[in-house]
Amino acid sequence: MSEFWLISAPGDKENVQALERMNTVTSKSNLSYNTKFAIPDFKVGTLDSLVGLSDELGKLDTFAESLIRRMAQSVVEVMEDSKGKAQEHLLANGVDLTSFVTHFEWDMAKYPAKQPLVSVVDTIAKQLAQIEMDLKSRTAAYNTLKTNLENLEKKFMGNLFTRTLSDIVSKEDFVLDSEYLITLLVIVPKPNYSQWQKTYESLSDMVVPRSTKLITEDKEGGLFTVTLFRKVIEDFKTKAKENKFTVREFYYDEKEIKREREEMARLLSDKKQQYQTSCVALKKGSSTFPDHKVKVTPLGNPDRPAAGQTDRERESEGEGEGPLLRWLKVNFSEAFIAWIHVKALRVFVESVLASVEIPGLQLNNQDYFPYVYFHIDLSLLD
Repeated sequence: MSEFWLISAPGDKENVQALERMNTVTSKSNLSYNTKFAIPDFKVGTLDSLVGLSDELGKLDTFAESLIRRMAQSVVEVMEDSKGKAQEHLLANGVDLTSFVTHFEWDMAKYPAKQPLVSVVDTIAKQLAQIEMDLKSRTAAYNTLKTNLENLEKKFMGNLFTRTLSDIVSKEDFVLDSEYLITLLVIVPKPNYSQWQKTYESLSDMVVPRSTKLITEDKEGGLFTVTLFRKVIEDFKTKAKENKFTVREFYYDEKEIKREREEMARLLSDKKQQYQTSCVALKKGSSTFPDHKVKVTPLGNPDRPAAGQTDRERESEGEGEGPLLRWLKVNFSEAFIAWIHVKALRVFVESVLASVEIPGLQLNNQDYFPYVYFHIDLSLLD
């Protein structure tokens, strides 16, 4: 289930008749499953302030939706090989998104209903703006790490002509610290292996007999060692080239090779730590607020979930998770919760505005014009 409609409809004091009428109409063709969507009584304020809030809430709605979709995509990107489990981390207050929407309760602690609507909207807007700022900063740092790792990984890719050899060769493959001798690395095409074995000792004077060894090979050829006197290096290179053998320029520097390997290991470790996961326990307990005259009609019929613990409690318990994934989980939850509160505010404000546009209706919290509705689509988070 991923599609919902928040519908404001006129009803009786307890909203029972309105919900019953909705159920009667939709049940005939199994169109939807309908539940109440609780919104508290707000301080309405002036008509001018409501008109201004209507425009501001529309922009905030779009911004909030865009933000949570970016955060969901960031979770997928950070999970990489575990992308299939990304949905497990897209929760709101410890429960799945569908359950949160269908059992929505206004958060009086975060957004007190006794405050003017302008203040409530301003609180949500500042919260979302801060989350977006942090998201940009954290994802930029992660992308820099990812780019550095990819650039280093490129050195370990490709054929024997282009890739680094630090992870292939070892100290034992070379004659080191010799005043007269040096070991060269030569790339030999696979069809020419036999020719190499027969001719490498005679390509130049002063080549050490039986000094060649195959270190590794790829689809195109093999990497061989050969030891000779330093004074004939250039002559050997020339003769090797004439025979389609390529001397690979390489100097064995144990410190540099160790540094390169350690850098790769560090980047891999840093990247992995960004999404390392662990189980997080959830605590039970919730509060309940009065229902109001707005209903939600999602497709399907979900079971009511157990209430989850707060986001900050989950963050403190998720110590086994990587810092970026842990931050994304906590703040995705906060952003999603804020977004649904924005939806609730939009329904409320537009319902009141619609009521005052009808002659004879008063501006109060009880007279709502029917057919005010807003769409919530979670499919793009799948």
